[in-house]
Amino acid sequence: MQKVSLEDITSLAKRRGFIYQGSEIYGGLAGTWDYGPLGTALKRNITNLWWKTFVEDRDDILGIDSAILMHPKVWEASGHVATFKDPLIEDTKTKKRYRLDHLLEDNGINPEGMTMEQMAETLKTKSIKSPDGNDLGSPGMFNLMFKTHIGPIEDENSIVYLRPETAQGMFVNFKNVVDSFYPDVPFGLAQMGRNFRNEISPRDFIFRSRELEIMEFEYFIYPEKWEEEFDKLLNLMRDWFTNKMGFAPENMHEREIEGPDRAHYSKRTIDFEYAYPIGVKEIAGFAYRTDFDLRNHEKVSGKSMEYRPKDGGQPFVPHVLEPTFGIDRHVLAAMCEAYREDEVGGEKRMFLAFPSHLAPVKIAVSPLLKNKEELVGKARSVYGLLKKEFGAVMWDDNSNIGKRYRRQDEIGTPYCVTIDFDSLEDDSVTVRDRDTAKQERHKVSDLVNVFASLR
Repeated sequence: MQKVSLEDITSLAKRRGFIYQGSEIYGGLAGTWDYGPLGTALKRNITNLWWKTFVEDRDDILGIDSAILMHPKVWEASGHVATFKDPLIEDTKTKKRYRLDHLLEDNGINPEGMTMEQMAETLKTKSIKSPDGNDLGSPGMFNLMFKTHIGPIEDENSIVYLRPETAQGMFVNFKNVVDSFYPDVPFGLAQMGRNFRNEISPRDFIFRSRELEIMEFEYFIYPEKWEEEFDKLLNLMRDWFTNKMGFAPENMHEREIEGPDRAHYSKRTIDFEYAYPIGVKEIAGFAYRTDFDLRNHEKVSGKSMEYRPKDGGQPFVPHVLEPTFGIDRHVLAAMCEAYREDEVGGEKRMFLAFPSHLAPVKIAVSPLLKNKEELVGKARSVYGLLKKEFGAVMWDDNSNIGKRYRRQDEIGTPYCVTIDFDSLEDDSVTVRDRDTAKQERHKVSDLVNVFASLR
């Protein structure tokens, strides 16, 4: 991966239709982002690959799709009402609010392991001001869940929350799935979907936003086998990043989270981190949640969460391993990983070297000249052939051929196919490789085999 700034990625994302600021025509809404056509395709390629890897290619994981709105007692049982909070501090003059730990980070101080009181004391001893240069007030804790009301009457009895995580949908459906399918333990439930967190200070493009997407699964296991199963899934996660996503090993880091910094439900947590332009930051997490969630839901709901082994063994409440992957952070990492700059023909070139299975567009087809009907007709025929075989094929006849190549390079298209006047005579086309910029002639009848690796 070449050195790239977040500003480079943000600018490219908007210019080429990957990601736009949410509600941009109204000045934007902080912490929200809209995926454009190419960003949607990239994200879909990632999520489809994840689903195939962790669900379709396995016989021990089942997929579900649970509701965003859930009974408020779900979040009481999970601990989110009491503990899903961040430290908040206010500028005494402007009344702007900031995350206390982020202020420390922005001033070169690592807040990891600090209590709120320790962070506040550090602000004082270091004489740290707000970003506007003003004094800061006393800190407090802020619950990150979005609260709303269900039904026509707004009172305490109508409060619900937009889910802050997808995990609880799998826990509350554990009993349903066992009753319907009676799978053998160990087994998993997987889902992906939107989550909502009322971040105090969303920042760093799509890395930290108020509406995010997660793909994860809960893996239900025998308590005494948790370490063995933990190691198996840990290796699968490693394989996902290096072999499936194609991230360079030096860009991936694993961090063991120590006791005070682990989530309230976790007995062991490992964070997978990626070397983003903003620093080495979390892209996924892996937690041993014990039986915390199932036990709490059993207690609050009054419904048994025990699993009865098919061999007649003693009923028990399974423990849980949870691999969690941030979809938006995967998109950002994929764009950073793919970013390249070089020279072609003495001119500086920027391109995205996506692995072909992740590239939003696999092939671009162009007539050399768009005002020559015979070229356009032939190119349309080739386009139709490739579109039917490979799906993610783009028609591009804007500007001259050189600008088309540069545009396709910037969006990461592995191959460009150009139909010229020779094509009308010998039924051959020019195929240009994105990474090398080399061009080769191929017969139209051979193209499906030439691009066979794109399937």
